[in-house]
Amino acid sequence: MLFVSLHPHISPTSSFSRIRIFSSLLPNRNNPTSLPIPIKAPTPPWMKAPLLLQPHELVDLSNPKDNKSKVEKHELSDKALMGKEARGKRFMKKIVKRVEKLRYKTRTSSETRIGSPNVENEDFGGVFESVEENEEEVRTNKGRMPWVKDDEKFGVVKIRREKVATAAELTLDKVLLRRLRGEAAIMRTWIKVKKAGVTQDVVDQIKRTWRRNELVMIKFDIPLCRNMDRAREIVETKTGGLVVLTKKDFHVVYRGSNHQLTTKGSPSLRTNRYEMNRVESATKGGLCAVESNHSSSEMLTWNADHKDSISTGIQDMDTQLVNRSLYERETDRLLDGLGPRFIDWWMHKPLPVDADLLPEEVPGFQPPFRLCPPHSSAKLSDYELTYFRKLAYPLPTHFVLGRNKGLKGLAAAILKLWEKSLIAKIAIKYGVPNTDNEMMANELKASLIENSSMNCLTGGVLLLRNKFYIILYRGNDFLPTRVAALVEKRELELRSCQHHEEVARMKAIQAFSSIDEVPQDTSTSGTLTEFRKIQTKLEDTKEAKVNIQLEAEIFRVEKELKEEQRRAFILSKKIERSMRELSKLNAAWTPNEQDTDLEIMTDEERECLRKIGLKMPSCLVLGRRGVFDGVLEGLHQHWKHREVVKVITKQKLFNQVMYTAKLLETESGGILVSVDKLKEGHAIIIYRGKNYKRPSTKLAKNLLTKREALRRSLEMQRAGSLKFFARQREQSISNLELKLADLQQRKEIELRESEN
Repeated sequence: MLFVSLHPHISPTSSFSRIRIFSSLLPNRNNPTSLPIPIKAPTPPWMKAPLLLQPHELVDLSNPKDNKSKVEKHELSDKALMGKEARGKRFMKKIVKRVEKLRYKTRTSSETRIGSPNVENEDFGGVFESVEENEEEVRTNKGRMPWVKDDEKFGVVKIRREKVATAAELTLDKVLLRRLRGEAAIMRTWIKVKKAGVTQDVVDQIKRTWRRNELVMIKFDIPLCRNMDRAREIVETKTGGLVVLTKKDFHVVYRGSNHQLTTKGSPSLRTNRYEMNRVESATKGGLCAVESNHSSSEMLTWNADHKDSISTGIQDMDTQLVNRSLYERETDRLLDGLGPRFIDWWMHKPLPVDADLLPEEVPGFQPPFRLCPPHSSAKLSDYELTYFRKLAYPLPTHFVLGRNKGLKGLAAAILKLWEKSLIAKIAIKYGVPNTDNEMMANELKASLIENSSMNCLTGGVLLLRNKFYIILYRGNDFLPTRVAALVEKRELELRSCQHHEEVARMKAIQAFSSIDEVPQDTSTSGTLTEFRKIQTKLEDTKEAKVNIQLEAEIFRVEKELKEEQRRAFILSKKIERSMRELSKLNAAWTPNEQDTDLEIMTDEERECLRKIGLKMPSCLVLGRRGVFDGVLEGLHQHWKHREVVKVITKQKLFNQVMYTAKLLETESGGILVSVDKLKEGHAIIIYRGKNYKRPSTKLAKNLLTKREALRRSLEMQRAGSLKFFARQREQSISNLELKLADLQQRKEIELRESEN
């Protein structure tokens, strides 16, 4: 008897249906005569016939995690060792075990075959020792085989920059700092710092705000918004406050617990002023001096507490100077003695020299002495220009400039810098009105321009000039002060030696000459006299060269003037020919006179017809030919189906459009409704009239044909372009005549000077 149960059995680990089979009469496996009884299995709803299975074909779902059937193990042959089935660590370990067995067999077989000359003794000792070592490595390497290597991953480790504690975090209490930052986060009013930086007006505005509130929010414009750390240093130095919060391009400044409404007795502000003056006085050079804001009498009136605070500030500054990087120390050493530093510098330290504080006039200033070394050229090649521009990119900024003229003090500082550095890098100040980098560079750039009144200050080579930087190279022919002095001294010594040699030679000639003999002319070859004659000839040649250049310029201008006059004459002939052709075409066109008896149209009718005409999709387009007989035929073709016609013209001038509208009204006999400006051009709306009748014959016999209208349009265009070029020629001829008159006047002046 067989019972099949299909009810679900729910367990805590699984939720699936189980099939339970209860059998009272199951077939006996031990009895071979017993026949298996088929069992009716459950079927899905789409199967209509019953499903009968043998008992061994049923699946027992009571144990879903049944162990897999074990695969019979077959002994691997030599081919199986090298087959694709033997893969993975487990199979490799089996290979090692079989090699050990093979080692044991080879030992036993070698002992039995000792003394046999035909069989060679195969020594597998080294191989098996290496296998044993590999097994030890596998045990030590956490089960990895010896040929398995670790995945080496190469990556750039990003080093996070350590956050530097601000002055507010070091001095203020944590509870106070937390309260101030909470108040600063909800502030919505700020003071705008423009491109000029933290000026005195901004400082005064901050101090006025501190009278009402202990916090001030400051918003920075470029360039300080790009370096908020430097902006914080400038604000704390100039105002004496502490920056408690930084958010994007905003700083919130705390006035301090010991802040007073009047800055007269504030020790912190006086300390900051003293530090600023100390920095300026430490960086001042021989070119200009910076006056201190406090006299010795004010220094003596300070209290002991103030002196302690100042001494502490000086010690802090000294420690900061010592703790700076090598880059900053070397740059400061390079710029020391060139002038006062620019405190409002918007980039990282070191601070450059403020060129606006240098004197405009330096008494006794002279351009540097230049001498190009032998076998070299003062002109730079393209490769050298590129090399020096790349070299100047990482260099620090040496000067900051904000004025266009009066740069002799800056030029003297640049010459002093060039003795230590090849390149001078000058930044242009932000927010200074009327700055012109071209004018700045012209004051300092390389060489004199011929026939110009520009003064050569440095004589350097301009590498780069834009609205941010001016970079000057000292040049290949630059000589430092000491070297130039030695060269000049050597030149004086050579001239004195030549003079002494000439005097000694003349004395020797006079001593050895005979008294009775007639004095003969002696040769001057190789003497100082010959050298001076050559120099005088060269000077005369230079003057003659200048005259030759003037004559050549006059000849060139005269030749160019003749060429321009010849071209103007050709243009005039072409204009005459074009005007003759245009007059012939205009003679063939006789426009009609306007009819005086026109229909009367009210304003309401005119506005209604205008709206109808503008809404019409169909239109008549006028091209470059203008009004000809085909246009009138098109008008009458439109009037055949509708009362109003819309004509689109591409003419630019409104008077031309009105002329075309009047001409169409006269030739067609219609009524002009309106002229409107559209996106495509001007729309001319023409009404055919109440008593309109379509003409049976061609009316426009007095107008030009399509081909003649095109010829007329081309001739008008040709005449207009020829007149334009003729005006240009006339202007150039007048300019050349003025230039020629100036050159001839200069020639007359030089002739008068030479005669005098």
